[in-house]
Amino acid sequence: MSMVTAAGRAAGPAEGNEAGRPGRRAVVIGGSIAGLLAARVLADHCAHVTVLERDRLPEGAEHRPGVPHSRHTHVLLAGGQRALEELLPGVVTELRQAGAPRVGMPRDMVQWQAGSWYRRTAPTAHLLTPSRPLLEHMVRLRVLSDPRIEVVQGAEAVGLAGDAARITGVVVRERGGAPAAGRVREADLVVDASGRGSKAAGWLAGVGAEPPLEERLDTGLAYTTRLYRARPLGSADCLGYYVVPGPGQVYGAVVLPVEGDRILVTLSGLRGGEPPTDGEGFTRFAGRLPHPFVHDWLAGAEPLSPPHGFRRTADVRRRFEAPGRRPAGFLVTGDALCTVNPIYGQGMTVAALNALALRDALADRHRTPTTRRVQRALLRAAQQAWDISAGADKKMPGAMGSAAAIRAVDRPANWYLERVDRRAGGDPVVGAAFRSALSLSAPLTALFAPRVLRAVLLGPDPAGPADPPWQHEPE
Repeated sequence: MSMVTAAGRAAGPAEGNEAGRPGRRAVVIGGSIAGLLAARVLADHCAHVTVLERDRLPEGAEHRPGVPHSRHTHVLLAGGQRALEELLPGVVTELRQAGAPRVGMPRDMVQWQAGSWYRRTAPTAHLLTPSRPLLEHMVRLRVLSDPRIEVVQGAEAVGLAGDAARITGVVVRERGGAPAAGRVREADLVVDASGRGSKAAGWLAGVGAEPPLEERLDTGLAYTTRLYRARPLGSADCLGYYVVPGPGQVYGAVVLPVEGDRILVTLSGLRGGEPPTDGEGFTRFAGRLPHPFVHDWLAGAEPLSPPHGFRRTADVRRRFEAPGRRPAGFLVTGDALCTVNPIYGQGMTVAALNALALRDALADRHRTPTTRRVQRALLRAAQQAWDISAGADKKMPGAMGSAAAIRAVDRPANWYLERVDRRAGGDPVVGAAFRSALSLSAPLTALFAPRVLRAVLLGPDPAGPADPPWQHEPE
């Protein structure tokens, strides 16, 4: 299972050679954020990295077919900003200069969650809210400026070359070409970053290896998004609205600014209560929310696009690191490895954290970076996002799938976390810990720090605002 057997010492550091290891080649399947960041890391260990992308990439910050959810709301959490900055120093500043808004939580947001309004106290976490095309464009510009990295567009991976012991390349054809038209592109290491629709399980079976175990959890959540021209959100110091769904109130809304003086609005509902994709129905659906503030804003807003729906929101985790007959020289990252419900806004952050985990695992001089060990590190990097998303989704009505059961061992933690949820909006101590964990900038153990424990277990339920807090509290 060793990457050493598959790629020599390509997994080690460059050791003064600016091209990394002479002659070593890596192929990354997929040119989205996860694939681009993986390529950036691999360029420090290989002479040449090829990114295979099915789409013809746009010149600028434009939507493309291979990212079907790109028209929807995206956020880069604090943990993702930190990881992205480590990988591409200065890119966060470049995003801000390109117009990406920065939203301080909870001060800049009117938020309803767990049956109450959040106090708008001083921010303890910040979101970046660029459109997905802008973020991907900025990352693509930085990564592809490296001469060691090339992108092959209109290229479709249709299988792996090699056997159950070792992968030696990728079978590639021109997108839409005949099945027999595939040609092998040889590689010492192949990384699948093709997203939630990955065909890695079938590719592995095709070389005589075992597919991964798969965990799945599906609430049936669906969402619809529409772009609007910016107009005031109730007060001059408010940048967004957020209605968080839960077991007792299953409808959600996110209203956030993006670059270009525009606002994206995403409405969500569960199976049987999906938001419609016609303009009048979209606005009318907002009336199902527990307060009319989003509906009232939509009624006076100027739309800049039709509503776009998205339905593939299941949490899916594929266990390539588990024991089994799987080859060396093949890794899986990003949504192809672990995809969480997009409603929690963690996907881009997890992609960056995966790339950091890949970097650290390959650079570790004390442990041989075997394929299984590196794959385990990648999965670990997505663990907290999975725990948050799957933990919340299990409690939603109608949740189904192999990971949907709530185990007896989980019940004490769930009881505690429900108390955290009720107190986060009104208690600044609990709220700060809650946001640090949700933003993937601190471990979940932050919720069990002594000050937080005292507030959660011994403090009374704090009183929150009775109505939407249009003004933030003095700092």
